[in-house]
Amino acid sequence: MARPDQDAGGQERAQPGIGVLTRAVDVLQSFTSGPGTTLSLAELARRTELPKPTLHRLLSALHGLGLIDKRPGGYQLGIKLFELGEHVPRKHKLREAALPFLQDLYEVNHDTVHLAVLDGTDVVYLERIRGHHALNVASRVGGRLPAYCTGVGKALLAFNPDAAMKVLAMPLVPRTAYTITDHRLLAAELERIREAGISLDREENALGVSCAAAPILIGERAIGAVSVTCSPVRADVERYAPAVKAAANGIRRTIVNTPGLRPDLPQERHP
Repeated sequence: MARPDQDAGGQERAQPGIGVLTRAVDVLQSFTSGPGTTLSLAELARRTELPKPTLHRLLSALHGLGLIDKRPGGYQLGIKLFELGEHVPRKHKLREAALPFLQDLYEVNHDTVHLAVLDGTDVVYLERIRGHHALNVASRVGGRLPAYCTGVGKALLAFNPDAAMKVLAMPLVPRTAYTITDHRLLAAELERIREAGISLDREENALGVSCAAAPILIGERAIGAVSVTCSPVRADVERYAPAVKAAANGIRRTIVNTPGLRPDLPQERHP
C-alpha cells in the first residue's frame, strides 16, 4: 500500500504548496538583472514562462505581503525583501566584522573595495565601497558573478576544495580574452593562491578592471574574501596585496576573538 505521501505507483507526491512557493521564488528571481529593476507583466511572463492569469495572482499575493511593489511602469521588488535580507546571519555577522577593515582598505588609494562570499560556484557580493575612479565594475551588493573569473572568487575557490572540484568539472565560459578557460591552468592558479594567500584578477571578468583579493580564513576554509579593484592602466594591482591580506587577517581576528560573531561556514549546495 502506498504511503500518504506517495501515489499508487510508489512515487513521491509533490507536497501541497511547494509548487506555488517555487513559482513565487521564480517571480522574485526575475528581478535580479540589477537594482531598481522594473518589469512589466509581459516581461515577467516571458522570464518565468507562467500564464499571465497565474502570474497576476502571484503578483497580487506578493504585493499584499510587501515583497513586490506595483509601479506605473510595472513591478519592482518590495522593501520587505530588503528588511529580511538585513537579518541574514551570514551576511550580517561577516559584514559587521569586515566593515571597519574595508573602510581602512578604501583609504589606501580610494579605489573600489569588495566583500564577497561563495554560493555554489558563484560569488555573492555583501558589500562594496565605490572608489573615486570611474570603472566599469560589474559587481553590486547582492549581485553574483562566476567565481572562476573574479579575484574574490578564485580566493574563495582556493580554500573551498569541494566548490573548486565542481568548477574544474564544468565549462569555463570566457568573459574576456583574459579569462582562464583551461582547467589545468585554473587548477595551477588555485594552487598558487593557496601558497601565496593572494588572488589576482587581470581583466579576467571585465576589460579595464583588475583586482587583488585575499581570503578570510577560519581554519583552512575561506568564509569570505576582500578585494581592491582598480584600472590596470593606472596602477599595478600587485602593490595592493599587503594591504588586502592585512585587511583579511584583521577580519579573521575580529571574528575569532568576538563571541557570537563567527558566521556559519559556507555549506556546499547539492543538486
